[in-house]
Amino acid sequence: MTRTLAAWLQRILALLLLVAPGTARAAEETNAAATPEDPYLWLEDVAGQRALDWVARQNAASTNALEALPDFDATRQRLLGILNSSERIPYVEKEGKFYYNFWRDARNPRGLFRRTTLEEYKKASPAWETVLDLDQLAGEEKENWVLQICEFLKPGCDRGMILLSRGGADAAVAREFDLNRKQFLRDGFALPEAKSKVAWRNRDSLYVASDFGPGSLTASGYPRIVKEWTRGTPLSAAREVFSGKPEDVAVGVSVAHDHGQIYEFIGRAITTYTEETWLRRKDGWTRIDKPDDAVADTFDKYILLRLRSPWEAGGKTYPAGALLADKLEAYLGGDRHFAVLFAPEERTSLESTSATKNYLVLNELDNVRSRPMLARWSGGQWQETPLDVPPFATASVEGIDPEASDACFIRVAGFLTPSSLCLGMAGRAGSEKIRALPDFFNTSVLEVAQHEAASADGTRIPYFQVSRKALALDGRNVTLLTGYGGFEISMPPHYNPLAGAAWLERGGVYVLANIRGGGEFGPDWHNAAIKEHRQRAYDDFIAVAEDLIGRGVTSPRHLGIEGRSNGGLLMGVMLTERPDLFGAVHCGSPLLDMRRYHRLLAGASWMGEYGDPDNPEDWQYLQKFSPYQNARRDQKYPPVLITTSTLDDRVHPGHARKMAARLEEMGHRVLYFENTEGGHGAAANNAQTAFMETLVYAFFWNELK
Repeated sequence: MTRTLAAWLQRILALLLLVAPGTARAAEETNAAATPEDPYLWLEDVAGQRALDWVARQNAASTNALEALPDFDATRQRLLGILNSSERIPYVEKEGKFYYNFWRDARNPRGLFRRTTLEEYKKASPAWETVLDLDQLAGEEKENWVLQICEFLKPGCDRGMILLSRGGADAAVAREFDLNRKQFLRDGFALPEAKSKVAWRNRDSLYVASDFGPGSLTASGYPRIVKEWTRGTPLSAAREVFSGKPEDVAVGVSVAHDHGQIYEFIGRAITTYTEETWLRRKDGWTRIDKPDDAVADTFDKYILLRLRSPWEAGGKTYPAGALLADKLEAYLGGDRHFAVLFAPEERTSLESTSATKNYLVLNELDNVRSRPMLARWSGGQWQETPLDVPPFATASVEGIDPEASDACFIRVAGFLTPSSLCLGMAGRAGSEKIRALPDFFNTSVLEVAQHEAASADGTRIPYFQVSRKALALDGRNVTLLTGYGGFEISMPPHYNPLAGAAWLERGGVYVLANIRGGGEFGPDWHNAAIKEHRQRAYDDFIAVAEDLIGRGVTSPRHLGIEGRSNGGLLMGVMLTERPDLFGAVHCGSPLLDMRRYHRLLAGASWMGEYGDPDNPEDWQYLQKFSPYQNARRDQKYPPVLITTSTLDDRVHPGHARKMAARLEEMGHRVLYFENTEGGHGAAANNAQTAFMETLVYAFFWNELK
């Protein structure tokens, strides 16, 4: 399958986390001078000394307050022990004859890029071969390198393009690496720091989408041009093969080895949710005829189309969320007779696909619960069979080596079910458990339930509740409610040992809300809460909070909420819109200034989700929920903790900085912490992650108990 291109486009267009380009444009786009309308513009100057001095003062005040709380260090040490545990599952990906893994622990804080064989991997203590020691490399080069990805040269996988970022940022340098000798090639392909996408065409030819100088980036700061670069020539001599428009989101490239075929693709992301897909045929590029908001992929000799809106083709109308299949050559010749591999129902959606040699894997959700299916072309038609998975758990099936076998990894995890990894064979019953996490926290007294709340317009909003058995419904339970609600990203059950150890085990209630804007029920669930309909997502979250209070689970005094990235925007809206409902708020890596978001880093690429602030009609609804503009001096707000990272080159740290400064100036209780490393994840290693998570849980326990 074209996993590389599809994953790259999702990384840009979908946001597990809001995506944005490198910080190079920040100084260019932001005027650091204060204005009467925005006296804190100077905090958008990411590396400005005045701004960094402000950050240092805020960090000191926040850490002094939170680190002094009881059990802070004990909690931090416990979380760090979980993150560094040798019992964690070392997830692998097969490339060539080896199974590769990236591993961090106490001895290797920056991590080891390593590999083994399947025979070894199945052992309790596998023998690993180190390919690249990031701590050693960082020491030699005096850089805080973070491994981003390795693009393998297929089919042999003896070479790779390794992308390294400084401190966890998205922008990275790219260097050719000899995987046999385990060293960088002195005269190999190499790219300077940028938001690059590379793909091997062959051993001596590389596709590159990168920053080639003035005019080569989109308005969002992503690559606009793809070039073919021949070994032994300078990058400046690379031949341009495709260019998008400056107003596009991005242009990317992928080469897929799929069941004996080699497919070369270019993806042109026009807006947040529309994209063109081009296929190389001999020496030319053919645009695949499809709806712009449909995602194209391949499986063997078939084209797959995943629809985001209804589509009429071949005399039939196919619903949004459907997955269609047709033979690729016939489709390119004009055929439109599809097999429907997935048709959504009211509460079902297609979460992802994968492949083995003979099967297409459909990872489906049914009422936010996993329902994996296997699809196979047999007897002149597609036949589908389900796979059994535990209740209240998320199961993901991934093909290991689609070119060679039907072997697959099956990952299973739930709120109270430690993650496990099984080795199976598609089409055969049974599987072999290879790895399983231990119980990092005590689950014996806990239970999971799924409830629904009625939103303002009557829509039923599901949410999961994890709590002690026979919970007293007296409104006094300390409760943490979280959600996301954006970019068609689903929030299914998951195993979070940090939350388990720091929250659930201590008696806290954990609630996950599946609000609109996400992908839990397909494109329609997402589209119901974009742009002018954004308030629906916020109404949904409010409805869940009110349902928890109405059922007696908790009360505003004991109800805390947290969200990060787009979820950070959700938290900002809750703070300014319904402060009466909550006792404390954590707003992580947030988007908060909706007046300027499109001018900060890649904000322009998110206008398909939120709207254009420069369009008067869009600003009419944006200004109603923009947290930075709606903060009020005369309003009583619950205490808020705002966190971010200086090196976040996805969501500009200026959002968090300015909101904290404004709230503080208005006399509200606000704590602010900005990690100087870590990118959008706000942490570059396990120690930083443990510290950041402990800050959050210490804050909530102190405010809500």
